[in-house]
Amino acid sequence: MKIVIIGGSGLIGTKVAEHLRAGGHSVLQASPSTGTNSLTGEGLPEALAGADVVVDVANSPSFEPAAVLDFFRRSTTNILKAETDAGVRHHVALSIVGMERSPDNGYFKGKLAQEALIKDGGVPYTIVRSTQFLEFIGAIADSASDGQIVRVSSGAFQPIAADDVASFVAEAAVAPPLNGSFDIAGPQKKPMSDFVSHYLAVAGDARKVVADPAAEYFGSLVDDKSLVPLATFKRGAIDFETWLSSRSLQKA
Repeated sequence: MKIVIIGGSGLIGTKVAEHLRAGGHSVLQASPSTGTNSLTGEGLPEALAGADVVVDVANSPSFEPAAVLDFFRRSTTNILKAETDAGVRHHVALSIVGMERSPDNGYFKGKLAQEALIKDGGVPYTIVRSTQFLEFIGAIADSASDGQIVRVSSGAFQPIAADDVASFVAEAAVAPPLNGSFDIAGPQKKPMSDFVSHYLAVAGDARKVVADPAAEYFGSLVDDKSLVPLATFKRGAIDFETWLSSRSLQKA
């Protein structure tokens, strides 16, 4: 099959491409750097010509709520139109577990708009809903820092390694469309503050983590049901300790 990955030069897109090429598929990693811009539509018809499947893992360059919403609306609309014109048979998108349970999160609003467009877009689809990536834990710590104090939610967290995310997305791309979604998550669930504290300790970072139920996660409060699967989900294979051991976190 010919599979086009929108956002193909990013963390997940690069890993998805590796999986698909290993399976013998023809893969085009499309991104602005290769002349394909989903936000403007530039290069989409050329990139999607002859494609069987499109995998959308593109992300907004800005995390400002209005910009995120605009990005996902315009980008998804352009991709779906180009897919319809090209006769693409399957649209696969990477989304987020539990977004509808955090209505104050501006980024989540953009992703919910994306999902709504996909469901009404007329192209057979599969939505892979993922928990947060382990690779993002450092950014969570930085966003929650006030000097040497890192105030992080004690709500349940079940992050997943990017390698596992890519594996699940690649599997979805070569399977028949679900015209629905499924959840993926890491193998361990515990308070977000525990993950951040352990991460900083391994990195030799002296900041102190304070578990705070009132601490916001990018604009929204997190309880034990906000960011984790509440029903059946596909479990990643890479646990936190294994992932940490593969990273070069220790400060010089």
